Amino acid sequence: MAESVYKVVELVGTSSESWERAAAAAVERASSSLRDLRVAEVTEQDLALKDGKVEQYRVKLKVSFKYEDRAGG
Repeated sequence: MAESVYKVVELVGTSSESWERAAAAAVERASSSLRDLRVAEVTEQDLALKDGKVEQYRVKLKVSFKYEDRAGG
């Protein structure tokens, strides 16, 4: 079995609808520039408030993807 290496990046997604949508937005955007996404782990959730009301749901997550060197390995 061949060994694999994965890189982990931290992202913040936002949504005016929900934490779930904020996380999905971050993953969807990351998938447009990163290949072979594997796992996303939510590490923080918070809210941006305005005038005593929720303005944005924010999710910080760590996303892993398979690391490939430039030679294609």
